[in-house]
Amino acid sequence: MGKIKGFMEYQRTLPEDREPLERIKDWQEFHEHMPEEKLIEQGARCMDCGTPFCHSGIMLSGMTSGCPIHNLIPEWNDQVYRGFWHDAYDRLMKTNNFPEFTGRVCPAPCEGSCVLGIIQPQVTIKNIECTIIEHAFAEGWVEPKHIAVRTGKKVAVVGSGPSGLACADQLNKAGHTVTVFERDDRIGGLLMYGIPNMKLDKQLVVQRRVDIMKQEGVEFVVNAEVGVNTPAEKLLADFDAVVLCTGATNPRDLEAEGRELNGVYYAMEFLRSSTKSLLDGTQPTLSAKGKDVVVIGGGDTGTDCVATSLRQGCKSVIQLEIMPKPPEERQDDNPWPEWPKTFKVDYGQEEANAVQGQDPRRYLMMTKKFIGDNGQLSSVEVSSVEWVKQDGRFVPMPVADSEEIIPADLVLLAMGFLGPESQLLQSMKVEQDARSNIKANEKTFKTSVDKVFAAGDARRGQSLVVWAINEGRAAARECDRFLMGVTSLP
Repeated sequence: MGKIKGFMEYQRTLPEDREPLERIKDWQEFHEHMPEEKLIEQGARCMDCGTPFCHSGIMLSGMTSGCPIHNLIPEWNDQVYRGFWHDAYDRLMKTNNFPEFTGRVCPAPCEGSCVLGIIQPQVTIKNIECTIIEHAFAEGWVEPKHIAVRTGKKVAVVGSGPSGLACADQLNKAGHTVTVFERDDRIGGLLMYGIPNMKLDKQLVVQRRVDIMKQEGVEFVVNAEVGVNTPAEKLLADFDAVVLCTGATNPRDLEAEGRELNGVYYAMEFLRSSTKSLLDGTQPTLSAKGKDVVVIGGGDTGTDCVATSLRQGCKSVIQLEIMPKPPEERQDDNPWPEWPKTFKVDYGQEEANAVQGQDPRRYLMMTKKFIGDNGQLSSVEVSSVEWVKQDGRFVPMPVADSEEIIPADLVLLAMGFLGPESQLLQSMKVEQDARSNIKANEKTFKTSVDKVFAAGDARRGQSLVVWAINEGRAAARECDRFLMGVTSLP
């Protein structure tokens, strides 16, 4: 611990974001960089806790507390304070294959469990993490590593999202020959087409890491949908092991009258169309330009839909949430080190407020039906709800005479995901659990099919990017053990 009273001397400070009315004019990342001397002060706020919950990576009350990949946070905070940037980079890479991803898109459960957060605003862990890896890239420290010894074993990784990339990276470092199969036209999965460019730049950040992995020997095959145009049987025959990292891409639908109307889409259809058109230099096949947009769902995906709609030039945007507005401060039933269920304003809401003069979110709202003419959506009927306890659990009930009509040319369903798509699993005859996820042992990551493993959202259900990296690393370790009898992977 370099600065014993650092947390008493310095206040939590984050780098400025670009002004909302300016950043919605383009698709560039909206975070600015913090001067090094200011970042050193932020590193000095780390308390050298006796029990640093920031890297605990546990589940409390169904929520993530601490870092699931167990980043050595107090160590690299101290090294940043001391100016030992290369040491900080080395510590960071011991546990995280892709800190440039998590440093941008992770909601930072590490900060939610920061001990300092009990009495003061928590340490700016996420910003420090992102700055360490970008400093390393700028200094030329991040270079492809030569894999000196190859084992002769071949592994197929299906899916190139965060779990698939982490798994492939680890297995390649262990000396195996790794081929990643991706059904889309670009590598990255959720990182490429599920997260907008202004949060995670595709060329400068995602492709940069993919290119390094290619130079290290990982082979990537795009437009290869296993079970459709790439036979599952061929993978089982040609490879010594297969790891399924397909994600939980089956979206939750909304059963309401008028669902079939043109103008009601899943959020991921909209986000993928936007990013693909940006990268291809074409017009999006699905656009919010000039439209009244209603986003149903209040999570990160809903926020991304709000921000994307604004950049495309929507006429208006409203975000409906069925849950009540969170409190400003932790409640007694949400103690530290649980994830703080408090009110937050994300980048999309900040931008909508700047454009429309108010937060786009409306709480305790239920969608009753979609309304349209000649097959085209024109509005949405909604009502207020109250949460009532029935049979031991709370359920949303419509409030009488609270119905209203909201104009809508475009509705985006951002209500989460139910599990992996079943076509691949059926073609491989992989067993699924009661939640439709791939049934795989949580210690060995083995599925019901010999030499087939599973990791990430496909195994554990919809979760965080950092959990996907954790799963990919763990599945790689167990796959390596299966192939070699022992493993040296962490």
